[in-house]
Amino acid sequence: MAATQPDTPAATQGGRTIHLMDLLKRPITDSNGESLGKVQDVIVRLVGGHGLPVVTGLVAKVGGREVFVPVEQTGRFDGSELQLTSAQLDLRRFERRDGEVLLRADVLGHRLIDVETAQLVRAADLELREQPDGEWVLAGVDTHRRPGGLLGLFRRDDGEHDEHVFRDWSRFEPLIGHAASAGLRGQLARIRRLKPAQIADLIEDASKDEETEILGQVHADPELEADVFEELDEDQATRLLAERSDAEIAAVLARMRADDAADAIAELPQARRQPVLDLLPAGQRTKVLTLMGFNPTSAGGLMGVDFLALAGDVAVADALAAVASAETLQPEALTSVHAVGPSGKLRGVATVIELVQADPGTRLIDICDRDPVRVGADTDVVDVAVLMSDYNLITVPVVDENRRMIGLITVDDVLEVTLPEDWRRRETAQPPDAHRGGPEDGGEQ
Repeated sequence: MAATQPDTPAATQGGRTIHLMDLLKRPITDSNGESLGKVQDVIVRLVGGHGLPVVTGLVAKVGGREVFVPVEQTGRFDGSELQLTSAQLDLRRFERRDGEVLLRADVLGHRLIDVETAQLVRAADLELREQPDGEWVLAGVDTHRRPGGLLGLFRRDDGEHDEHVFRDWSRFEPLIGHAASAGLRGQLARIRRLKPAQIADLIEDASKDEETEILGQVHADPELEADVFEELDEDQATRLLAERSDAEIAAVLARMRADDAADAIAELPQARRQPVLDLLPAGQRTKVLTLMGFNPTSAGGLMGVDFLALAGDVAVADALAAVASAETLQPEALTSVHAVGPSGKLRGVATVIELVQADPGTRLIDICDRDPVRVGADTDVVDVAVLMSDYNLITVPVVDENRRMIGLITVDDVLEVTLPEDWRRRETAQPPDAHRGGPEDGGEQ
């Protein structure tokens, strides 16, 4: 049996282990020791919660036909050969059932999502482990390729195995592509632990089939789906949206920030823009149409139209309460509160930090900067970036000629348009503790 070096407490629990690459092609004999065929694949069934997939049987090649061998008939599962405990074997051709995953056909050599590092990796080998109750489960994944052998794997000239480094199966999300299993896998999807930007990076690195499966999992959470589309490369987002119906596009855009939705509609073919606009909720449609009227390289084309504006004479305590209840605004837009007059004229800006540090009974206007940095809708985006850098700003209000506030630019908006065009294709810098693990997976608390 190959040496195993697990990386988590779950992988070190008692019980015999065997590697899939050692099990494949292993001879199968009947209860009398007569040869029947060889192991072709291992079948597991996905389970709910954090449970490991359970081995339910094998696919065996017997007389040129693939047949099902229940795990209960396999006797010593990790022996040099699999001797069946029963003299009888069902020779009907194997047919996969819903919820079943074939480890060789579906997982080995295929890519999985490494949820810990938010990367697509390839499964070079899999580890099966016996539980205390005698049940076998899929316990670990080895993603390290080795020279020589199937999949560039494993045998050295002396016939011994290189050391395997297995990581716990629960850290991965498989991309199996088997439609009949998708519903069950969706309930287990670990992909939702990732940030929208990380999921967008995965989609941009995925094959067409992998992309379809990732988007299928994301689609189950409409809010997450909208966030992911906001983070996608513009060309890819346009392509993916164009493959959907007008109603499906509108459903995604309705949940996106209005400025991102406006950009997305502007990239659609001309013939599809108005039908999609007509399907948007009235409030979102009004915001999108407003933003589409501005030059995309100007402050107006960059700004969002959702911001927190309050009367200048409200108390600081009430202003903080308004921040706390503004759950529909993006967090970046809530770093500042804007004091406005009855007509919407901008009277001043206060940061949330200034609010927290002020006396709760003080009027908002009394702690505001009454001559805040502000720009007009036609200001060039480079000039906006210079202003934000010079004054160390996180947000900049956009006003009309009467100083009425019409929008807000946040620092992430400016970064996106001023970074190099290929910035999305750069390797993301990892924090120094990226592979140490945290409280959730047994790391230091």
